[in-house]
Formats: sequence, C-alpha cells, structure tokens
Amino acid sequence: MSSIDRSQEVGVTRSYEIRTYGCQMNVHDSERLAGLLEDAGYVRAPEGSDGDADVVVFNTCAVRENADNRLYGNLGHLAPKKAKRPGMQIAVGGCLAQKDRDTIVKKAPWVDVVFGTHNIGKLPVLLERARVQQEAQVEIAESLEAFPSTLPTRRESAYAAWVSISVGCNNTCTFCIVPALRGKEKDRRPGDILAEVEALVAEGVSEITLLGQNVNAYGSDIGDREAFSKLLRACGKIDGLERVRFTSPHPRDFTDDVIAAMAETPNVMPQLHMPLQSGSDAVLKAMRRSYRQERYLGIIEKVRAAIPDAAITTDIIVGFPGETEEDFEQTLHVVREARFAQAFTFQYSKRPGTPAAEMDGQVPKEVVQARYERLVALQEEISWAENKKQVGRTLELMVAEGEGRKDDATHRLSGRAPDNRLVHFTKPDQEVRPGDVVTVEVTYAAPHHLLAEGPVLDVRRTRAGDAWEKRNAERAAKPAGVMLGLPRIGVPEPLPAAANSGCGCD
Repeated sequence: MSSIDRSQEVGVTRSYEIRTYGCQMNVHDSERLAGLLEDAGYVRAPEGSDGDADVVVFNTCAVRENADNRLYGNLGHLAPKKAKRPGMQIAVGGCLAQKDRDTIVKKAPWVDVVFGTHNIGKLPVLLERARVQQEAQVEIAESLEAFPSTLPTRRESAYAAWVSISVGCNNTCTFCIVPALRGKEKDRRPGDILAEVEALVAEGVSEITLLGQNVNAYGSDIGDREAFSKLLRACGKIDGLERVRFTSPHPRDFTDDVIAAMAETPNVMPQLHMPLQSGSDAVLKAMRRSYRQERYLGIIEKVRAAIPDAAITTDIIVGFPGETEEDFEQTLHVVREARFAQAFTFQYSKRPGTPAAEMDGQVPKEVVQARYERLVALQEEISWAENKKQVGRTLELMVAEGEGRKDDATHRLSGRAPDNRLVHFTKPDQEVRPGDVVTVEVTYAAPHHLLAEGPVLDVRRTRAGDAWEKRNAERAAKPAGVMLGLPRIGVPEPLPAAANSGCGCD
C-alpha cells in the first residue's frame, strides 16, 4: 500500500494524531513526538479524529501479555481508512516496536514507519523518507541517540511538566522487559536538568515531576551515590518552582540522604510512590527484587518519622508464579503495616520475553482474581480511613485541569494537595484558573478523593495561571492546534488490572 500521493498540493499542512500506551515515560516521549512533528510543520488533528489524521503515530507499550494483539487490532482498523486516503501514513514506535522490529511490517504491511525507544528524534525524517521512497522504513537504534528532554516538545500542561533525568534501568526484575527495551541506565548531567527546569519555570511552570525508570538510582552512571538528593536540594533553590515530585523510585536505592532532602527542601512535596510488588520475601527473591519485607517497611518507617504528613502509594503484583496463600498473606500484612494512601494493584500476566513467563507454578486465573479482590477490598478500607484523617485540615491546592469528571455538573473545581491527593472544591465567585492556588478546608473523604464543600478561604493567582490563560488564548486563535489530552501529574487513579497498561515495573 503506497503512502505517497503525488497529486498532493505542495505546501498543504498535514495533520497528526498520537496514541499513547503505557507508562509516564511514554507520555513524556509522546510530548516530544508532538513537538518534533509540529517543528516539522505538522498540526495537531482535532480531538476525536479517530484515525482521520494524515499521520497516525502509535507510541506502544510491551509489558502486557496482549499488547501486540491490541496494536494489530488498531492497525487493522486503520487499514481500510488508509486504502481510501492516498498519502496517509502510519508510524509505530515505543517499546513494542523496539521488541518486534520487522514483525510489525510483516503483519501490517500498510505501516510506513517503525522506530524504537532510542531514536524518537528520527520520526519526521523517517516519515519523509517513506513518502519519497514509497516503502516502509524500519529503524531501531540499539542505544540512546538523544535524551527525550533535549528534543522539541509540545507540553500538554501550561503549569506542570515532566523532566527526564535518566533513561533505562540496571535492574533485572524477572517480570519486567523494560531494561531489554530501553537499555541500561543513562543519566543526564545535573546542569542540563536544572537548566531545563529553570527554562520551564520561566515559561510559567510551577510544578515539575522528575522522571526516570528508576529515578532514585540517578547518579550511578556518573559515579555519585548522592546525586539524586543533591538534585532535589538544587531544585529547592529555583525561584518560582513551587512543587517538585518524582517517579518512580526503587527501594534498593532509596537512601537516608534522599529522605533528608525530601524533609528539608520545602518545595519537594510530601508524597512518595514506592513500589512494593510483593510482601513475601520468597516472591521478592523470585522477582529478583533486591530488598525484603523488613527493608521495605524500614524505609516507610523512616519516611513517616521525617515527613509525618507524607502520602505513600505503591504498586503490587498479585499472583506472581509460585505465589502461595502464605506469600499473599505476607503482602496483606505489609499493606496493613504501611497504610498506603493508595495502591495500584496488578494481576500478574505473562510478559513475553521475561524470565517469569517461563517459570513453573503459574497461579490459576481464578485464584489470582480472588486474591486481587481481597487486596483491593483491604486497600479501599485503608485508603478511606487515611483520607478521613484529612477531614478538617486546611490545604493549599494547585487547581488542575480535566481531573474532576463531574465538575461541570456539581459546579466544583478540582485540585491537587501537596501530598497529591485529589480534592474537589466549591467553585468560588472569583475567577480561578488551572495553575492558580486555592486554600480550602476538607469537609468529606471518599476512598479516592476529598471534598471541600465550604467557601474557598483564599485564592492566589500565579504565574502558572497566567501561562495557562495565555496558552488558552493562543489555542482560541489557532483552533487547529488542539491538545492531545492532559496527562496527569503524579500518580493516576487506579484502574482495573486488566485495563491498566502502566509498567508497574519499578
């Protein structure tokens, strides 16, 4: 199927659509892909185009058992559309592209470009080469060509931004394929990271999330074990930067100097996402997780001692091969002891190319489901109890965009507390913009959100709100530049395990 249309007018603006699957790193990469395409003259297709753009890009994830079936199903849906539209192009990138390479073009010969996790910067060139040569371009780099953060970007939020500090991972968890696809850890220079943060703040950003596959291992590539805590403290000195978050750390590398930096740096938020995966030492060993239950709970105890109001969240895998009822009870024990604000729970599924997929002792689906439901019920009870402790507290919220699904119907707005809890609050009479800060009193708690039903106590207009207002005005002036959807900063609300496409690999 040819991707070229020689009758196309020279200079006609081409539209693009990006479909993103998987973890925060993929969301960050998609912002860069959008920036690269717009830098090359493409414009964002209207929201809901559903494959009607001139270029459709799939940024894929490979960690779920059925990830390839999902991709080929979507590609099959586009095949007849492409047949009717000479000149339309389809590109596939991300982790599944890095893993499957030539297989994608063999199974879906109407795909024009396949690129990997290490060479996202080549997308515009590969699209043009496919158009000129009238044949599919498959280019998979074996090592990183450029940090995503050094490429052009189209950020989806005016007031909050991801900042990549490292890529790749040095761990060898038996359930995770990410290190094989994104390579060994490679760190950015601290000066480059801070320069990017300062540039973002100058544009109006007031919250950043430091991003890495194993974010607190930062420094291993540059020979400084305290590099991450130093980076947190350096972020604390940047004028105008109100909130600093990071995701996701690994218990193996979580050291006391990081806890001290979190506690002593005012703009580092009292929030920690610390993946547990299992509470059983036997399962942790089979997972090749380099910590045990005692070590994990010791970290939680130290964090709570230094930062009493910290909200701690986690990832847990249920039904890992060989998991016994006793092993699962150990996970429930850790959940009770740690009292997580929220847990993102995954039913184990085979991830092709991982050692765990070939292990003996695969747990029957019905057993996994029953354990999963028990874990969810326990965590819901704990989340609700922990949220009830927030009732009566006065909190500063950064007003969010698109986080309150019922805000229009309830005449409320939504915002994130310092600990990243989602709070819906009564809409005040005065104008409040995303990025502005409001002060409210919490009046009600649900398991996954809080309510502030009384009047707003204070509204602080911010540079971030100004930046949002400016961007909205520019969008109104250029209706073609529609946003691809706001990725949430911080940890998203939990989804059913079957629907959650996040890695859960840290």
